[in-house]
Amino acid sequence: MKETASQRKKDKVLRTSMYVAVLIGLAGFLIFSILAAITFGNADLSLKDVYSVIAYKLFHIKSLSAYAEGAVHDVVWLIRLPRVLLALAVGMALSVCGVVMQAIVQNPLADPYVLGISSGASLGATLAIMLGIGSFLGGNSVGITAFIGAMITSFAVIAIANMGGKATSAKLILAGMAVSAVCSAFSNFVIYITNDKNAATEVMKWSMGSLAGASWTRVGVMLPVTLVCVAVFWTQYRNLNLMLLGDDVSITLGTDLHRLRTFYLIVASVMIGFAVYCAGVIGFVGLVIPHVVRILFGTDHRKLLPLSAFLGASFLIWCDVACRVILKNSEMPIGVLVSIIGAPCFIYLLVRKSYGFGGAR
Repeated sequence: MKETASQRKKDKVLRTSMYVAVLIGLAGFLIFSILAAITFGNADLSLKDVYSVIAYKLFHIKSLSAYAEGAVHDVVWLIRLPRVLLALAVGMALSVCGVVMQAIVQNPLADPYVLGISSGASLGATLAIMLGIGSFLGGNSVGITAFIGAMITSFAVIAIANMGGKATSAKLILAGMAVSAVCSAFSNFVIYITNDKNAATEVMKWSMGSLAGASWTRVGVMLPVTLVCVAVFWTQYRNLNLMLLGDDVSITLGTDLHRLRTFYLIVASVMIGFAVYCAGVIGFVGLVIPHVVRILFGTDHRKLLPLSAFLGASFLIWCDVACRVILKNSEMPIGVLVSIIGAPCFIYLLVRKSYGFGGAR
């Protein structure tokens, strides 16, 4: 008995050590990804030029004052770095929301858009592009109306799921499917009746996702929102673990998942809304990344959330790099590339007989 207890203690220490090592490794890889991704782009800049601009802006080194302005400065500081940091924030938000959504609805196929939030955002963007709704908001009208659409959809799903009793995971999924169908129908109706091919093309491009509109303003909004929401979810890892066991078990343990589920959904919707506002619709990140992490480290959300955050951020950074370099003098929509990568990966996970939701083998 003593030997068994001692062996369990050793195994626990080993697993903890592996987790810490991987977490540090992923954090280091994320930093490397940021520094490396800045060097890629259509403009042919040397490593010295790129890092000299960053060094001057961060530390105001007098010997590098030549990089305080000019074309090189604008490309690195105003275009590439904000884009990389926005990819970091959006990738982190989508992957963490995927983890949370899968716990909320107890469904391995859940992702940040499973509850119709993507369709709501698309409807908002469609109304802005096709009908000019929100034009008084200026250049950000499409993103802002998409954010509003995502938030309205989220609250509508919550309201519908709570009709006739408390919301459950099954009711949330069904409500999300219904709201998503309605939003998609209205979007298609608006596109049909306006019969504006140029605007329809713009809607299509927006729905494919892009980080080309990155700016320090958007980074200043998206990054703090993401970090705060991820921190909130990390403090709730025990309740997220409990959600995987179901409502009946949680009630016996004295925890009401109904209020928590609603609160988590609202927080996740805020993250998704801002992600849609900044980058359009990008799928599969919140679906595949959590599953990859679960295969390696199981279901404990204390480990799952930070690992998914780092891996999702790095993944989207490199996807954006690929989008910028695959086509010469052009750019592939990041939503298209992520789907090309994510769909086969998810199919592989589905056909793995040894893999089940939560990493069960």
